[in-house]
Amino acid sequence: MFWVFAIVPVIALIFASINYKRVLAIDEGTPEMKEIASAIRVGADAFVNYETRVIFIYAIVIAVILTVVVEWYVGVAFLIGACMSTLAGRFGMNMATQANVRVSNTARTEKDIGKAMKVAFQGGSVSGLSAAGFGLLGLFIIYFVFGKWLNQLSLENLTLKVNWLGISYIPFTMSVSGYSLGCSIVAMFHRVGGGIYTKAADMGADLVGKTELDLPEDDPRNPATIADNVGDNVGDVAGLGADLLESFVGAIISVVILILYSFFLLGSDVFSYESTLKLTFYPIFFVSLGLISSIIGILYIVVKKASGDPHKELNTSLMMSAFLTIITTFFLTMFYLKDIPIKELQMIGFKAGIYSPWIGAIIGILDGILIGFVAEYYTNEKYKPTRELSEFSKGGPAIIITKGLALGMQSVLVPVFLLMLGILLSFEFSGLYGVAMAATGMLSFVATTVSVDSYGPIADNAGGICEMAKLPHEVRKITDELDAVGNTTAAIGKGFAIGSAALAALALFASYIYAQANVADAGIGHLLSIMILNIVDSRTLAGAFFGAALPFFFSAYLINAVVNSANQIVDEVRRQFREIPGLAEGETKPDYENCVKISTEGALSQMKVPALISVLTPIIAGFLLGPDFVGGILIGTTLSAVMLAVFTANSGGAWDNAKKRIESGEIEGEGKGSEAHKAAVVGDTVGDPLKDTVGPSLDILIKIMAVTSVITVSIFKVYHFF
Repeated sequence: MFWVFAIVPVIALIFASINYKRVLAIDEGTPEMKEIASAIRVGADAFVNYETRVIFIYAIVIAVILTVVVEWYVGVAFLIGACMSTLAGRFGMNMATQANVRVSNTARTEKDIGKAMKVAFQGGSVSGLSAAGFGLLGLFIIYFVFGKWLNQLSLENLTLKVNWLGISYIPFTMSVSGYSLGCSIVAMFHRVGGGIYTKAADMGADLVGKTELDLPEDDPRNPATIADNVGDNVGDVAGLGADLLESFVGAIISVVILILYSFFLLGSDVFSYESTLKLTFYPIFFVSLGLISSIIGILYIVVKKASGDPHKELNTSLMMSAFLTIITTFFLTMFYLKDIPIKELQMIGFKAGIYSPWIGAIIGILDGILIGFVAEYYTNEKYKPTRELSEFSKGGPAIIITKGLALGMQSVLVPVFLLMLGILLSFEFSGLYGVAMAATGMLSFVATTVSVDSYGPIADNAGGICEMAKLPHEVRKITDELDAVGNTTAAIGKGFAIGSAALAALALFASYIYAQANVADAGIGHLLSIMILNIVDSRTLAGAFFGAALPFFFSAYLINAVVNSANQIVDEVRRQFREIPGLAEGETKPDYENCVKISTEGALSQMKVPALISVLTPIIAGFLLGPDFVGGILIGTTLSAVMLAVFTANSGGAWDNAKKRIESGEIEGEGKGSEAHKAAVVGDTVGDPLKDTVGPSLDILIKIMAVTSVITVSIFKVYHFF
């Protein structure tokens, strides 16, 4: 079965290559369209190339540290994870910068929203298939290489070892943790760097162009326009691909770590080596079938005749992928787990026999879909919250900002309730393994989720190219409709990412508690007897307080980074309109490159600190105050970050779509350029760094901290000062 399923990510990457070539075969359009697209492409490539060089330096340093402190194979696994995440983000972004102009030209030549949507989605599918394909391919490599070159793990890899520092660890657990950490570090750099870049340019372009000069969206006279469109690619495509790959891998390894520690703590006389192997391979076989289901869901849009309802098509693709995943994994569970003794399953909390982990995963899938629908309800202009928010724009910027903050806060309760319900139900059926499988199930069809999400920035870029190339109004109308759908799908994607991050962080936290157990605890007979972290203990409680505050400090740093760069963009745009003769009249071209340079320098100078915060916080805290303090930090950070992520994502999405509702003329007498529109633009610019920089980065923060803690707990369990 290993080799059968190992082919799946290769098939996904081949399918991504086919889609890439099919999109490239489409004509780019007029010479002016080609020139604009080339400028966006060059800017995006330059930023990501430099960012990759920075990441490479950090990756080498971390890999060396892991090699020295733990073992060489942990450092190698870390580098493999970093490479896979980099490739996924890079391939997706390269496609996006090629697809945007082809969407514009399809809208120009065909005048058909369905055909234009198909091109945008096919471009986005390269990002989705790359994220799932590279992430899963890397996992198969880790299983193969660090499973002693066999299609199964050796018993030696599942037993406790002690290295030269006296640190105890399970070899394969460290390998998959290292791989996950490599994916996470790259995701953090891409999300933070890309998020600062894109939102600084977006805010600068809108605040001067729309509110001061009454320029249309993406007007070619606006010097920040190219930087804004470059940002969509580096933040919302490259960053998104690396982000969801990291979530995907993090969810899977949380299952693996839990079952390996369960095997160690229960002892082989209670829980057999054979059962451990099956449950260790089960999650990657599960997501392999999810990837096959995603390929079918993507093919549904690529092959069928285009319709005029993009939102319906994208939702159908997503639901089809989810449904097929549920069906195919049922049969996997039935045949693959049938030989595991019931008594052993009961020892790890399985109450529905071999179907327990499948039920946990299905609960996660349904939970993710429901959280996505809640995000859509609060951010889509078709529903009451955003429609009401757009009406409040008539009261001015302060009113719409205050109303949007209230909307975001209100939107936290239902997703958190759904997460609570998902945790309780999955734990009831299959223990902590089931909770981890719920996170895995939620992201099992991540290829489709990312494809649908990546479609949005491609459509957004297409609209920008239409405006800058001065294409007819009916062409821009098509791309605007595609972009509006993309904003909704982005909110759904963020819902999946936040939900899976919470569940995966919980499973990794359980692994952290397991990792603290002493060797003498092996064979205790039941895992729950060591699942103790006293929340009223002074160290744990102090850690929880500190951990709860950390996401706010982290978020403030990111917002400041965006605002500092945006302020420079605002000054530069004003300067050019003041000093360049004929710019306001469209007789002279602006200096696009200077705004690109400001955004690039701002992002690159600020992106290192957030990554260091996420990695160093649990390590320094552990060496100072020990594992109980770090356990408290993980609790506080996870709870605080999840709620803050939901709040920022939904507030930002609602402000964005409230602005677009006004621009589409749905509020009588309040179209583009009106006072209500200017107020909505201010609200949108407030929401930009919240939804596209802060929210996505918080998901990565909690998983990096959890994985780092799992890797290092055996060190500061032995070595801490106080």
